[in-house]
Amino acid sequence: MISGMWKNVICVGTGNEGNTGGHISGKLGQQEERILEFGISQQEPVMNIQLWKSYVDQFQIILIHPDGESFGPLQERLGAQRILAGNTEILIYYGEPKPYTTAQEIYFDFIPVGTYLTSGIWKIHLQGKRIREGNYNLWLPGGNVLNPVTGFYRPVASETLTIPSTAAKVITVGAYDSRLNAYADFSGRGGERLSYPKPDLVAPGVNITAPVPGGGYANVTGTSFATPFVTGSAALMMEWGIVRRNDPFLWGEKVKAYLRRGAQPLPGFEKYPNESVGWGALCTAQSLFHM
Repeated sequence: MISGMWKNVICVGTGNEGNTGGHISGKLGQQEERILEFGISQQEPVMNIQLWKSYVDQFQIILIHPDGESFGPLQERLGAQRILAGNTEILIYYGEPKPYTTAQEIYFDFIPVGTYLTSGIWKIHLQGKRIREGNYNLWLPGGNVLNPVTGFYRPVASETLTIPSTAAKVITVGAYDSRLNAYADFSGRGGERLSYPKPDLVAPGVNITAPVPGGGYANVTGTSFATPFVTGSAALMMEWGIVRRNDPFLWGEKVKAYLRRGAQPLPGFEKYPNESVGWGALCTAQSLFHM
């Protein structure tokens, strides 16, 4: 809503979860079953999983402990359900649809009875009971808060955009390595099941020289450092259009359209837009040329 306001452009990085193994997705049919495996490493102090699906769909969910013991089927009800699985307590919360989404979140909070969670291969057994759409997504916490070994065994890189880069009208920015002219695989990605294509474009986000607290400079990497390139480009375009009165309506989706049109292809991608780089790499010169 804010990105649609007068004389306003908001640029947001896609996040750095593209290659972390923290996401899995799929589609479940009527009575169809899926067993989703994830590993919890030794000395993992806490963890949570978010499962998102359509509120219309009804899933049967069973949790399977590394020693093979099953817990469930879980009951869909308000309030926390508690399961004691070895040295791990699991709290399960079933969410309701919100005013802005028809989706449902099911939240699993893993809490150690002692110091650490039970390590090993855990499983989530899904079965479709009343299916109309069937799509599901599961996420682990991002931001490198988990040990490296903890993650899904068959992760899916698509739909790893982090909020708020999922918002429709913001300019969603991924990263690429400008030295090699190659896509940065950590960059969050869109997917075919999104109702609109994301990201919009990519900008340099690998080994960027930036100021650091206390003075001086350092090389930094991430979509948070790719996004300022696009923010600055949008600001220059708005200055040309609004401040200099060449185009008093140059903001919002209009700026996005020019940036998309000026974006340049990257090696290895034939179809545009795509879930990795959107419409291509930032090129302010080409964007201004088309204005």
